[in-house]
Amino acid sequence: MEKTPQGTSVGVDDPYAHVSRCDHLTDDGRCRYAFHYAGNDPAFAAARRADEFQCPVGDPDSGWEWRDCPHFRSTEHNRECARCGLAERLNTHTGDRPLLEEHHLSYADRDAGTHEITVFLCRWCHAKIHTSFARIDDDASPGPEALAEAETRRGHELDEFGFEPASKRRERE
Repeated sequence: MEKTPQGTSVGVDDPYAHVSRCDHLTDDGRCRYAFHYAGNDPAFAAARRADEFQCPVGDPDSGWEWRDCPHFRSTEHNRECARCGLAERLNTHTGDRPLLEEHHLSYADRDAGTHEITVFLCRWCHAKIHTSFARIDDDASPGPEALAEAETRRGHELDEFGFEPASKRRERE
């Protein structure tokens, strides 16, 4: 299993198996990195420019995979736990700790050429991944503590969105 720089587990054998797309890939299949950051890697940018900035991974004839691209990066944008499916519920006005945390499946290392790949995990699954043999692809459900915290936040959301006419508020006063 892949490890963090500190040696703890990240919960997967192959981080690339948990990638849906590169952060630099546009909807029309072009490489945003080669266009916006051409000065960082002129040779790469020139090759992409010659191919109208098309991402080589999107071309089935290229033979490229995500791991072949020197500038690949993947950050999951789905706001639910990749392991148990718990959805994020933010309490921005209270400053409570988020339910979900960004979890790195691999770590950027310029010398070794690895890519940064991240997903979201609820803080309970995140702890299990790093402190035990738990895996991201385990068949898991949110634990009782996670569900209780999510429901508490859901109740706060409903209270915030509730409508009470002014006449009712005056009656209480």
